[in-house]
Amino acid sequence: MTGVTRDLAEYAAGLRYEDLPSAVVERAKLLILDITGIMVRARRDAESTESLIAAVQRLGLTGGDCTVVGDNSGYAPTAAALINGTLAHSLDFDDTHAQGSLHSSAPIVPAALAAAEMTDASGKDFIAAVVAGYEVQIRLSLALGPSDHYDRGYHPTATCGVFGAAVAAGKLLGLDADGLENAFGVALSQAAGSMQFLADGAWTKRSHVGQAAQNGLICATMAGEGFQGPKQAFEGKWGFLYAYAPNGDPDKVVEGLGVTWKTLELAVKPYPSCRYTHAAMDALAVLRRDNNIDAADIESVEIGLPETGWKIVGNPEEDKRNPTSIVDGQFSMPFCAAVMLREGTLGWDHYRSHLQDEQTLDLGRRVSTVVDPKAEALFPKNMAGAARVRTKSGTYEAFVEIPKGEPDNFLSKAEFLQKFNDLCGPYLSESSASRLATGLLTLDEANSVSSVMGFGRTAQ
Repeated sequence: MTGVTRDLAEYAAGLRYEDLPSAVVERAKLLILDITGIMVRARRDAESTESLIAAVQRLGLTGGDCTVVGDNSGYAPTAAALINGTLAHSLDFDDTHAQGSLHSSAPIVPAALAAAEMTDASGKDFIAAVVAGYEVQIRLSLALGPSDHYDRGYHPTATCGVFGAAVAAGKLLGLDADGLENAFGVALSQAAGSMQFLADGAWTKRSHVGQAAQNGLICATMAGEGFQGPKQAFEGKWGFLYAYAPNGDPDKVVEGLGVTWKTLELAVKPYPSCRYTHAAMDALAVLRRDNNIDAADIESVEIGLPETGWKIVGNPEEDKRNPTSIVDGQFSMPFCAAVMLREGTLGWDHYRSHLQDEQTLDLGRRVSTVVDPKAEALFPKNMAGAARVRTKSGTYEAFVEIPKGEPDNFLSKAEFLQKFNDLCGPYLSESSASRLATGLLTLDEANSVSSVMGFGRTAQ
């Protein structure tokens, strides 16, 4: 009887584009479109990008053949994976998996992109590789138990992401099951990502996702050259499922493998903030719209979240009420609620305008966040949220079980394109953005991924 590491390796190695249901293919293309638009904007607008690019230049990793989206320069494969992976997570606008409590495309698509450009892979092979990465990463987080993993201080997007990245890159590099098993073993020593960034708004939440993409590519390449990793990377005595959480369940890794598609469970964000803030913001948007609430009339706001979400975006209350950086704002329920109540939405550009706005900050100090029993009962299947707004003229309440962007409340293709165009608009010409979007939405017709991604290289 084989172990789950071998089972995953055989599954991923054998997965072909032709095996994918049409719904999975279409969903993957939308997810790739979404993450690409985020990378374009983050290349120029994320405050952490300049230092990252400078570090890569100092390391001599420029001048290669691989693409950084939204950039005219070429980079070494490892640098492209690192930069694109960091960019993909720099706006906190990327896709999420509710039960897995992680982001999938950010570490996986950049690793696959670098490998695809190394091998001149087709769009069909790229899609199959990305889906294999999604399936592995999500299943690992579910098997760990995300809340337990978080409580140990780990960020599952990165820790699980390095394995998803290794799978995606490895498939495009031609690894068989033995090769992927080795890649998992090598990646076991690279599974990292600390939640300590929450203490001071540091940029490492972004970089360790990029490093997961980079390390996944490196691990797959090493395995492809014959480098040996330990067996039983997941279920072994010191394997991932036992070293990184107290109650890992290997059976969850392979449950429904090849039958149930975790890719279809991924959600897309309409707001560039922690996913745990979204249901409550949807509730606030409804209350604001339906009751003509004026922010100046608000006396207090109470937001109810599942406990895991409250720990991340609501606690400690004093810090969450006084954000000083974009990262602080993205993980502050009071700040996100205040912007929503003033603007009716939250976009990337609102951080710069509202983090220094005393009216917004004052409103945020009137927002309290609590653990809501109903939201907790629905977790982890859904990241639900409640909102109660007390004004001078009355109190209004709303509860949102399924935030916008979840599979059962998904974005339309038109909404995907609107988000993509809004993100790319300042930095790609209209024709380049249109060609890039069209190419990504018909990626399975492309003989070369590089030819499609080339449209994203022409920055204004």
